[in-house]
Amino acid sequence: MQIIISILAYVAAIGVLVTAHEFGHFIVARRLGIKVLRFSIGFGKPLYTWRRKGDETEYVLAALPLGGYVKMADEREGEVAEADLPRAFNRQRIPKRFAVVLAGPVFNFLFAILAYWVIFMAGVPGIRPVVGDIKPGSAAAAAGFEARDVITAVAGHETATWDTVQLELFREVLRGGPIAMQVTTPAGESRALEVQVQDVHALTEPGMLLTGLGLAPWIPPIPPVVGELTPDGTAAASGLKSGDRVLSVAGKPVSDWQSLVQVIRDSPGRTLALVVERDGRSQDLTLKVGSADVDGVSIGHVGAGFARLPDGFYDSLTVEQRYNPPAALWQGIKRTADMSWLTLVAGWNMLIGNVSLKNLSGPIDIAQYAGYAAESGVTAFLEFLAFVSVSLGVLNLLPIPVLDGGHLLYFSVEAAKGSPLSERMEVLGQRVGIVLLLTLMVFVIYNDLIRVLS
Repeated sequence: MQIIISILAYVAAIGVLVTAHEFGHFIVARRLGIKVLRFSIGFGKPLYTWRRKGDETEYVLAALPLGGYVKMADEREGEVAEADLPRAFNRQRIPKRFAVVLAGPVFNFLFAILAYWVIFMAGVPGIRPVVGDIKPGSAAAAAGFEARDVITAVAGHETATWDTVQLELFREVLRGGPIAMQVTTPAGESRALEVQVQDVHALTEPGMLLTGLGLAPWIPPIPPVVGELTPDGTAAASGLKSGDRVLSVAGKPVSDWQSLVQVIRDSPGRTLALVVERDGRSQDLTLKVGSADVDGVSIGHVGAGFARLPDGFYDSLTVEQRYNPPAALWQGIKRTADMSWLTLVAGWNMLIGNVSLKNLSGPIDIAQYAGYAAESGVTAFLEFLAFVSVSLGVLNLLPIPVLDGGHLLYFSVEAAKGSPLSERMEVLGQRVGIVLLLTLMVFVIYNDLIRVLS
């Protein structure tokens, strides 16, 4: 079922973002008087074709929903009627051609701004950046972080949530050098800390930013009360029942569920003495710990979960960023600009080897994220669309032949030399661009498969 949801969400996402991109080319070409022959969403065999009355453009929905295109009258691509020659794309002045090509990526950025605007008006839920355990000997420990500190700013930028903290930390890690951070202690005291960055490449490995710095989010202690039991698990076989509160394990007091789990994980195949509270009385039990293989490592497993948490248990950790329409629009513009710049900087750092290439994602990974976002709700899916739209906008502006940025490069060369590039040079550039994109596609699919298989 998850695979079906991911595929449908991916197709929907690509459809929306391609439509936004191609509509940019389409509407600007029409406004500038260029004849548009076809507006197609998807490639390959047309599934549905229609033409509005009095409209010279054919609208197509095609079989392969992996892109789209806008076909304009152009003598380089086919015969153009003499009456339409003044409206042919290739006969337009450079500023007009530049505007038409640039409009595609620009509409991706406009879509992202609109999506973020809606998101910030609706409210962005997040987790307060309360610090949990500090890894001994880490950069965070050396900087003076303490458990329960709240991170309020990174490099002067306010951080209301862990998502914002990670975004700002990633930006600062790429810049290199120490990172200035501001925290507030549980007592309300504000402190300035400085984190030293040692290995940029290691910190940019997927999922390693906080871990590499020695930081972890604080999780409130969950009461050590047994909830659902697996019928064939060793916990049920050992006599544990739903509602039991574990008081001690192996002679050591238990204060929360997390510490109980850690003891069990570290004890595969062992027998542990438990003291539980049941119906107001303490009772001794002997717990036989089973084992499970996780990534080649044997860990303890008993088949028990914690009891349902009371309503509002996590309220102290959740925040919501909500703005009025003008402020939300500004936040949307700012977030789009920040994500665009960060995408460019990260891409450059990948080229020079500072950032791990494992961060590159292909269609499989994107489809998985699309599925997760769709299941999480409208806001999460809209945020996913905004992020991918920014990525598409930036990618299409790269000066690679075949992409919009390659055409803009050709136009710039034409403007500088006073004449178009030769057909031979354009064809050579197209071939180089295709090889680069195919190489990139093979690499990102390889990354995706490694993630799936691991």
